[in-house]
Order: sequence, then structure tokens, then C-alpha cells
Amino acid sequence: MTDQSIPTVEGSPEPGETTFADFDVNPDIVQALRESGIVNPFPIQAMTLPVALGGHDIIGQAKTGTGKTLGFGVPIVHNAVTPTDPGFSELPSPGAPQALVVVPTRELAVQVAGDLERAGKKPGARVLTVYGGRAYEPQIEALRRGVEVVVGTPGRLIDLSAQGHLNLSYVRIVVLDEADEMLDLGFLPDVEKLLAQTPASRQTMLWSATMPGAVVALARRYMTQPTHIRAMSEEGEDGHTVKAIEQFVYRAHAMDKVEMLARILQAEERGLTIVFTRTKRTAAKVADELVDRGFAAAAIHGDLGQGAREQALRAFRTGKVDVLVATDVAARGIDVENVTHVINYQCPEDEKTYVHRVGRTGRAGNTGIAVTFVDWDDMPRWGLINKALDLGIPEPAETYSSSPHLYADLDIPAGAKGTLPRSERTRAGLDSEAIEDLGETGKSRGGSAGRGGQRGGGRGGSRGGGRSRGGQRGDQREPKAASETPRRSGDAPRRRRRRTRGGQSGQSTPSQD
Repeated sequence: MTDQSIPTVEGSPEPGETTFADFDVNPDIVQALRESGIVNPFPIQAMTLPVALGGHDIIGQAKTGTGKTLGFGVPIVHNAVTPTDPGFSELPSPGAPQALVVVPTRELAVQVAGDLERAGKKPGARVLTVYGGRAYEPQIEALRRGVEVVVGTPGRLIDLSAQGHLNLSYVRIVVLDEADEMLDLGFLPDVEKLLAQTPASRQTMLWSATMPGAVVALARRYMTQPTHIRAMSEEGEDGHTVKAIEQFVYRAHAMDKVEMLARILQAEERGLTIVFTRTKRTAAKVADELVDRGFAAAAIHGDLGQGAREQALRAFRTGKVDVLVATDVAARGIDVENVTHVINYQCPEDEKTYVHRVGRTGRAGNTGIAVTFVDWDDMPRWGLINKALDLGIPEPAETYSSSPHLYADLDIPAGAKGTLPRSERTRAGLDSEAIEDLGETGKSRGGSAGRGGQRGGGRGGSRGGGRSRGGQRGDQREPKAASETPRRSGDAPRRRRRRTRGGQSGQSTPSQD
């Protein structure tokens, strides 16, 4: 494309003044959305539909939770030629994918595919979700039968393409969802491989809540005269997080965080809650701690097998557990209704991570509460986040689990302690949700030792409750030293080795303990 600057369109259409039927959209799509309770487009959808339906390249930017998926999903389904359409047999390769959506995480792939399937139900658009951790065979078989839209993560898409099962030669629309992540150095080589397999004449759309200037500049390499569309809130303000999210930030001591978290989880009117950690080990540990305190919690992180990850998400969506402890693998892609609280157990790495984490609540017109714990060591990092997002909280208040302002801010009952009362442990827990056999590759499916292993519980849960094991066993705890391991009756006596001196081995003698 030429070196001209990218035109930017900003706006905030009034909600409710237009419907999907007001656009030149396939009536079957409008009907399918209406049956799902979706009638009026969100601002980002209303702004992008005329441009996207016209086949133009788009950089779409709107706050997390404001309906970006249908902004590209409706044009994809509208332009897809399905087996029920008269011109299907005249396609150069009937059944070859006509649209490709590339996403950074498995959870986001599932969420996006679900929205596309909903919109494409009546038109008959076939949508395939492909990502690692699942068996290849069902995905290969679906490609052989034919699909119109493929949604997937880069690794599995490249694998299927290299094996000759995925043909991208006839793709007319390519979408990079969470484009700031997809064009990061970690994903960029894979994205370039995939784009190279698609026609140069394709329509390209990039979507994200955050779109740094460097990403926009990089995107120009893959786009033709794109339009940068930014949707602001209904009031016209242009902050980074939706106004419906009330944000609290506390300087917290590491040894007191679990106690603070347990009391916050007993706040009045608390619904589903996502707790974010920076590391997989911390996610597993915090989930276990919460379960021990009577809450129905589950963990989701990269070391869990795909079956265990989907088990935790299903249990969370259905309310069998109401606390999901997650690493940032869940920040992009968990679109669950009625998430009332997001808690950053550890300070996010940067402002982008903060925006995507906090955006899991206050979605689709709902309100939400975001709480962030900042360790003393993380104060410089928080200072940068606060400055970048202009949050107005440069010095979070020093806060402990017994601090009166914590109870007042978050509406925690005065008598709440660090353990959930048994009378409130009413949820079924993680063990009530079966682990699906996905024919997984590479990782344990959540059985015993190794990655993804989970331990079951059994007692009921609550507003938080449930004796289900949300954490992980296996590589998530340090192995015990030999002297800490109990010896069973009848075992041979352990042998104690002497230190060697001067290169000579010491003799081994039976242990005397």
C-alpha cells in the first residue's frame, strides 16, 4: 500500500437507535441474532458494518467487552457462500475455507467460533475451531467435509496447513483478533506464514481493545488502504476501560493476600469472579488455598491439559464453581456473562494486560468491580500502568485484610473472616463437571502426575463454596526430600551414602532411623 497515513474514524452512536436490520445484512443473520436476543448493534458494530460489508480493510478498536466479535463476524457470515446458496457449486473449490480468524488463545478461539456459529446458524455457514490440545482427526475430517470459516490458533493452523489438510488459497477474509498480541514478536512469524498462504486480494481486518502505534504501523504491511475505526463510549469519553467498571487498587502484603481475597469473595452481591495471577504456580496455589477455605474455585493455566482447562471453564460458565483463578491465558477469550468481579492477585505486567484483564467484567452493558493488589516491589510497575491509563491512583492505600476501608469499599459484611461459612457452601464444585476425553496430544488430560493433574474433592460449595480441587498436583509443588517421605511397613531400610573425600567413594550403610 502507499505510504499515506491511515484515516481514523471515531464516534459513539447512541445505543438502540439502529438495529442489525437497518444494515444491508442477510435477513437470516438478522433473524438468527434476534433469536439469541441480539437486536441493536453496539457502537463498534454500527460503525464498522458499513465499511466491512463493503470489503474494505479495517483496524477496529473498542474497549474489551463492547462487542468486537460480531463487528467482524457478521460480515464474514454475510459474505460466505454456503452449501444452501445457489452459487456454491460454482465456487473454484466448494468447501474450502472462505474466511480465516486467527486468535492467540484456545479460549478465545472457542468464544469467537461460538459467536460466528450463532450468527451463521440460519444461513448454514459451517464454522470449524482448530487449536492444540485436541485430537487432529476430527478437525481433519471436518476440513474434508468442507467448512466456510476456520477459527484457530497459529500453531495448529500451521500444522494442518503443512500436512496438506488446510487450504487457504481461497480465503477472502482474514481477521486477526487481539491484533496487538498477534503482531507481537512471539506470534508474528506464524502470522506471516499464514498470511502468505492467502490471496493478496483478501480483505484484512485487525481487532483489539489496545492498538499501540507500533502495531498500527506494522499492520500497514499486510493491509490495503485500511480505515482505523475507534468506538468511544456513549458519553464520548475515550478512556481505556469501560466506565461501568469500578476500580479499586490496594497496596497489599504478600502474606496477607489470600486472607484479603477470601474476605473480598464474601462481598454482598458478588457473582462469578475471575482472579488473575502472573504465574501458573501461583494460580494453582491460590485455587487450592481457596478450596481449603470453602470456596468453589478452579484454576486455568497453560500447564493444564486441554480437557482440564475446558472442564474448569464449563464449571465456571454453569456456576458449579464461581471463582476462576487464571493466568493471562484467560484474559483474552473468556466471555462469560455475569462476571461481577475481577481481582488482580498480582500486579499486571503492563497497561495492555491490565485493560484485557479488567475487561472480563462490565461487559455488554453490565457493571463490574475490578480490584488490584500491588506488592511493595510492584509499585514502580503500577506507577507506569497508572500513568499510561490515567487512572488517578498513583499511590494505592496500604491495605490489610482487617482494614475498615476494604470492607467499606467492597461491601463486605462486618463479620466476614477468611473461611467461608459452611451454610454458604452450596455450589457443586469442579468435580461435578466431567473431564471430556479430547484425544489430547502432548499433555496430560488432568489425571495424576505431570502436567494438568488435578485432585478431586467432594464437599459442596457456596457463593464461593465447593470442596473441588481447582489447583494442580504434580509439578506444581516441590518434591519432598527423601527424609520427609514416610516409609511404609515392610520397606527395605534406606541406605545412607557417605560423602566422598579425595575422590574415594565412601561405603554405604543401612539407615539407622
